[in-house]
Amino acid sequence: MGTSSSSAGSPSGTPMVPPWVPDPVPPVDGPGDDEGAPPESDAPDEAVQQPAQPVPIAPPARFGGARTRLGRFARTGLADDMRKGVGHYVHKGLGGSGTAVRRLGGTARTAGTLFGALSAAAAGQASGPGNELNPTVLAGRSADEIMSAVVEAVRPVDGTQDGEASRAAIGKALSELLTQFPDADLLNLSETQRVLAVERFIAWDVFNRFELDLGKTIQEKAPSVASALSRLKEVRDFITQTVAASFRKLSTDATALGSNKVAAIVRDALGLAIGVFEGYL
Repeated sequence: MGTSSSSAGSPSGTPMVPPWVPDPVPPVDGPGDDEGAPPESDAPDEAVQQPAQPVPIAPPARFGGARTRLGRFARTGLADDMRKGVGHYVHKGLGGSGTAVRRLGGTARTAGTLFGALSAAAAGQASGPGNELNPTVLAGRSADEIMSAVVEAVRPVDGTQDGEASRAAIGKALSELLTQFPDADLLNLSETQRVLAVERFIAWDVFNRFELDLGKTIQEKAPSVASALSRLKEVRDFITQTVAASFRKLSTDATALGSNKVAAIVRDALGLAIGVFEGYL
């Protein structure tokens, strides 16, 4: 489920946002910066170009409250403990709304890149650092081969846990897209299908980040392996449904979508979802 392994969670005494995490939305350099969207469509992103706020240092026992609640949830299955555990995770573990959105900057940036790559493929254009997603080269390849090419084009291996989590999330998102649209051509997706791929990606990516930080707690506290898997699925469903609903709320009326615009929508959707999670405390 999710990523291949869990860790003990990010330590205290370190920056809440590691220096290698990108800004959620890349700066706009000009009309050609965001394919298919007019320059004014990125106007809401001006806040991203303001001077960055200092990154807070993670406090001691940053995941203490989350571990207590999630450990209780793992043992009993009480949904209230699960919701409050996730609330503690984003409130103190990730630093609350503003810092958490910055910590998940790679999710928003990768979501924009994913949309841009799928859009370029649909337009018959090669995409990716090494042109891994080249419609001409990939014509006639299997769905699995094309999904692998999308992953390589959008999120090349960088040796970070975030990178591996995002790569896994892209694969899951495309698999779910094909489950819903069995006849879909990954190299020629409609805009509706591309937006759905982004929705499923951000939901999986946020859950994968959670699982890396706190999945071990649930695995250790659950009474059995089967219970641990069931509990993790409950958390996954809660997180993915909340994040996806926040994204749909903002993307429904969006126009002139391009990679930067999608990244901005995802950034704002993450803020909405984090507010929902914190509201359970």
